Amino acid sequence: MGAVSISDKQKQQDHDDIKRNEVFVRESIPMWLALSGYILFSAISVTAIPFIFPEVKWYYVVVAYLLAPTLSFCNAYGAGLTDMNMAYNYGKVALFVLAALGGKSHGVVAGLVGCGVIKSLVSTSSDLMQDFKTGHLTFTSPRSMLLGQAIGTAIGCVVAPLTFFLFYKAFDVGNPDGEYKAPYAIIYRNMAILGVEGFSALPHYCLKLCCGFFAFSVVANLVRDFNPKNIGRWIPLPMAMAVPFVIGGYFAIDMCVGSLIVYAWHTLKPKKATLMIPAIASGLICGDGLWILPSSVLALFKVRPPICMRFLPMD
Repeated sequence: MGAVSISDKQKQQDHDDIKRNEVFVRESIPMWLALSGYILFSAISVTAIPFIFPEVKWYYVVVAYLLAPTLSFCNAYGAGLTDMNMAYNYGKVALFVLAALGGKSHGVVAGLVGCGVIKSLVSTSSDLMQDFKTGHLTFTSPRSMLLGQAIGTAIGCVVAPLTFFLFYKAFDVGNPDGEYKAPYAIIYRNMAILGVEGFSALPHYCLKLCCGFFAFSVVANLVRDFNPKNIGRWIPLPMAMAVPFVIGGYFAIDMCVGSLIVYAWHTLKPKKATLMIPAIASGLICGDGLWILPSSVLALFKVRPPICMRFLPMD
C-alpha cells in the first residue's frame, strides 16, 4: 500500500507539473512585445537622461542599454541559484565602464548615472523572474504578472521621486555631521573616480586575479556541462561560489546549515520533508525580509539591539 501511495503521489505531482507548464506556455509573452518595449524605453531613456544630466552623452546611455540584457540574464540566473539579487554589483560593472568612457571631464557623473540605470534594469529583471516563478507555481497567467509589474512600475515612477524629494527637503541628507550622512554616495563617487583613473588605480594583481577567476568559472562550467551527470554534479557552481566573496561569509554559513538540515530531514522523514521544507524555507526568508521594517523604525529612535556574539581575548 505504501508503494502504491507513493506512486499515486508521484503521478499527481507529475500531472500538476504538466498542467503548470501548459498554463505558463499558453499565456507566454510574445518576443516582439518584449523587444518593442525594450527599444521604446531605450529611446525614451536616450532622450531624457542627457536632458536631466547634461554631462551624460546619449551614447553613454546606449552603452548602458547594450550591457543591460547580458547583465540582467546573469542576475536572474544567479537569483535562481542563490535567491540573492546582485543588481548593485552588476551596476558597479556599468559604473566602471562608463566612468572610463567618460574620462576625467564627465566620467564621474556618467558612471554614477549608468550605474543607476543598469541597477534598475537588472533588479527589475530579477524581480520579474521571481514573479514568473511564483505565477508558474500558482497557475497564474504570465501576462497578468507582467501587467501587474508594469502598473506597479508606472506608479513607482511617480511615487518614488516624490518620496525622495519629500525626504530630501525634510532632512539634511548628505551632511557628514548630520543624521543622514549618505555614506554610499561617497563610496560610489570614489568608485567612479577609480574608474576614471583606469587600471592603474586598482590594487596590485587585482586585474590578474579577476582574469584568473573568470577563466576558472568558464572551465568549471564546461567540465560540469560536458561530463556525465554522476561526475558533473560534483563540480561546484561558480555563480554560487562567487556570492560569499561578494556579500560575506554569512551567506555560505546559512546555505551550509540549511542544506545539512534539508539532507537530514530527507533522510529521517522523506515524506514530511518533501511537503514542509518549501513552506518553512519561504517563511524563514519572508521573516528575514520583514525584519527590515521594525529594524528601520528602531534605528530612527536610536535603539540598537544587543549583539549576541562577541570575541574575548584568551587571557
